[in-house]
Amino acid sequence: QVQLVESGGGLVQAGGSLRLSCRVSGSTSSITANGWSRQAPGKQRELVASINSAGSTIYADSVKGRFTISRDSAKNTVYLQMNSLKSEDTAVYYCNARRYAANYWGKGTLVTVSS
Repeated sequence: QVQLVESGGGLVQAGGSLRLSCRVSGSTSSITANGWSRQAPGKQRELVASINSAGSTIYADSVKGRFTISRDSAKNTVYLQMNSLKSEDTAVYYCNARRYAANYWGKGTLVTVSS
């Protein structure tokens, strides 16, 4: 089993920045990818960014150039640096980890961007 705990969400003004953290614990060996997804009210969950074991990253078009995903393996922590935030970035942000055929999710952290 893999456990994930997100932190760092909050209220920020448009144009501001936040850094989300995701602490990963449990059976962390053989995790092949980590990612951040978000779900806004009334919308489906969407992938924001992911990073695989080789360090390759993928970003949604809506956040390219503004968000950066990174990983500190020594701390078993995955980060999402979010800059130039927009009101449309308001959502609950979820961290996930893929290990073999299973996907594990955290409970999420709320990000609210005021315009």
